[in-house]
Amino acid sequence: MAQKAFNLVPEYLRQKEAKIAMANQGLYNGFIGVGIFVILFIFPGNAILYGLLLFVGFVVVAAIYDALTVNPKIILSQGLPAILAILALLFT
Repeated sequence: MAQKAFNLVPEYLRQKEAKIAMANQGLYNGFIGVGIFVILFIFPGNAILYGLLLFVGFVVVAAIYDALTVNPKIILSQGLPAILAILALLFT
């Protein structure tokens, strides 16, 4: 999946540094997921909206950065769902 999304060649993905970078990306995604889970089930009611906006905002910022530096298509695959989530949060 990373090969296609980031236009990476298989030889690069076999390198130790690339494996470390992909593991770091996995950690980032995991922390975002855990953060959203904690916000939904542990934060008090009046803080949930702001916490969710913060964490989903992180995803939007990452998508913009990736679109500018790696592949413009990432804004659609990663950024659009996050932007729609923010809009849903603001209008519900």
